[in-house]
Amino acid sequence: MTQQTGGLYVALLSIHGLIRWRNLELGRDADTGGQTLYVVELAQALAKQPGVHKVDLITQRVVDENVSTDYAKPIEKLTDNLRIVRIDAGPEKYLAKEELWDYLDIFTDNLTAFFNDNNRYPDIIHSHYADAGYVGSHLASLLGIPLIHTGHSLGRVKRSRLLASGLKATEIETRFNMSRRIAAEEQTLATAERVITSTRQEIAEQYELYNHYQPDQMRVVPPGTNLNQFTPSTGTELDSPLRAELTRHLKNPDKPLILALSRPDRRKNITALIEAFGQSARLQELTNLLIVAGNRNDIDDLEEGAQEVFHQIFIAIDRYDLYGKVALPKHHHRDQVPMIYRITAASGGIFVNPALTEPFGLTLIEAAACGLPIVATEDGGPQDIIMNCKNGLLIDPLEPETIVNALLRLLDDKDLWTKSSLQGLQGVQEHYSWEAHAKRYVKIIKPIAMRSEKLLRKPITQRSGLYRDRAIVSDLDQNLIGNEQSLKELVVLLRKQRTRGYFIIATGRRLDSALKLMKKHRIPEPDVLITSSGTEIYHAPKLTDDTAWARHIDYQWTPRTVKQLLAGYPGLKLQPNIEQSRFKISYYIDPEKADIEDIKQLLHQEEQAVFVQTAFGQFFDILPLRASKGMALRYVVERLNVPLETVFVVGGSGADEDMMRGNTLAAVVANRHHEELSQLIDIDRIYFSKQPYAAGVLEAIEYYDFFGSCKDPREVKQDDNE
Repeated sequence: MTQQTGGLYVALLSIHGLIRWRNLELGRDADTGGQTLYVVELAQALAKQPGVHKVDLITQRVVDENVSTDYAKPIEKLTDNLRIVRIDAGPEKYLAKEELWDYLDIFTDNLTAFFNDNNRYPDIIHSHYADAGYVGSHLASLLGIPLIHTGHSLGRVKRSRLLASGLKATEIETRFNMSRRIAAEEQTLATAERVITSTRQEIAEQYELYNHYQPDQMRVVPPGTNLNQFTPSTGTELDSPLRAELTRHLKNPDKPLILALSRPDRRKNITALIEAFGQSARLQELTNLLIVAGNRNDIDDLEEGAQEVFHQIFIAIDRYDLYGKVALPKHHHRDQVPMIYRITAASGGIFVNPALTEPFGLTLIEAAACGLPIVATEDGGPQDIIMNCKNGLLIDPLEPETIVNALLRLLDDKDLWTKSSLQGLQGVQEHYSWEAHAKRYVKIIKPIAMRSEKLLRKPITQRSGLYRDRAIVSDLDQNLIGNEQSLKELVVLLRKQRTRGYFIIATGRRLDSALKLMKKHRIPEPDVLITSSGTEIYHAPKLTDDTAWARHIDYQWTPRTVKQLLAGYPGLKLQPNIEQSRFKISYYIDPEKADIEDIKQLLHQEEQAVFVQTAFGQFFDILPLRASKGMALRYVVERLNVPLETVFVVGGSGADEDMMRGNTLAAVVANRHHEELSQLIDIDRIYFSKQPYAAGVLEAIEYYDFFGSCKDPREVKQDDNE
């Protein structure tokens, strides 16, 4: 039914939000934001490409007195080959994306009628987001038109983020139609010929969670950047009032600037950059540090996560006595950001992104477009950016010395700095402009439209339910780590079964320490990472901090009082600061001198609501009363809607005991048959492996037939006997 006369006819579907060519109302609501700008700029770039005859951007028609009458126009033409087509979708009012689901079939029928009435059918349909994917997959099947899809955000990932915010699974289903959204995404992946993503990491960590994931279906085409706004420095920026304002607290403001620009978010790892700067006398001699971390009037008015970040920043500045060497402006406007990049470039400086995880890295592209060399985390999108632009160096965000070495290499080698600056300017034009995006896009879709290239789908294994129904939980030290060969075998199994079961790590280590160890041993990012003995919870794929858990355990928690009560107590010694965290006080304990029951009684008498635990006879942690690994685990699986009976826990120290008791399936690997857990040997649903380390984990997985019946065979025999 398709026709190709004089070039490609591309139909872009972006149904929700308010879309028009000019004066976009970005930020008006949750539906009118980045995706809206993306599809408008994509449509404009595509329409200018040779070989593209016509582009229609198709969305919902909105007749509502609360919005502009612009959105009620059925057709809005921008050029001879580019227009917005608005299709009715049920009632005459503005529908948010959560309300659209009941009307998508009406939208599909009306859009089909539109194509029929015009007697011209697109050569390609490109859907954006799950609701458009639902419509696009139906149209592709009905009209025989190839479908291209861009997810923008995915339901399975969004669900994890919402769980981290404190919403329960039932509330998420009710408010966000999550089951329908994920089912639509599965249907779209089963239909689409190609899926366009921004980074390789997006493919591996997000789309791989879906039953209909097909690696050959995926193509990485980074979104374009508005290069009219981000332009190279001219040198005159050093005389600007903004530069004087930014550097007014610096002792020697004429030095090159090291710039970090991000939200005050723990994942952005700003403190690690300050510590790297503080540990290098050479960096302090050569440069100043400029940290632009959002806007603040009073830090006490910020949300708790941002407060903690600024607290760590100020402690690091004070620890290394960096006063007059670090600028930390309280305010800036978004439209000043291009000038901040140009000021840094004109100073001979460098842009740094030390984030623990960076899915894309838009700030790196913006900085490169202004002529700034970059130093960036090796996690995620920056790998692609530096590979394409060759304009900087990758660093390990968990190792401060790699940050220092990369910065000094660019600062000491002026030819390398200049080369990186010029290659960044060129690379952004070639890879991250909208023109570059559109060229790559047309190259991908043209053979599909011509029917000369078709996806050969591989057989898939489909899970029985919409969500995963089981979970593996393990500590890091001495459980997963200890034998590299068996660990590799376990990782292969976990990847193979990723759509069937959650992978959860529960460790006494802090987040940074746990990530460093996982990286060293190539342990993949878990779906949930429980750190600091159950006091912190992070959700994949962006290490989203579970703020609801933090609020829950902050009940009657007074760590300063606890430390005062135990100051000088015989046999107790505080562990280094790196082992302490907001909700965990860690000591070394000498059992010959310190009586644990006596400590508990002392704290109880002083009305301290705490939970205490020991590990390996030498580590002693004090936590909030509501916190422990077992408590955190039960909180997580309850929100994931996984029954405790299908949760498999691998533990080995006293700190793991409350995870292993109860209705979970559990195992102790051979090297961990520690006396702290010897009392569990006669308890049902706890298996003592004969093999050590990860081999013992594999042994227990087989014993419980974890990815099959998921049962304790001892209970099965008992049932049979009855």
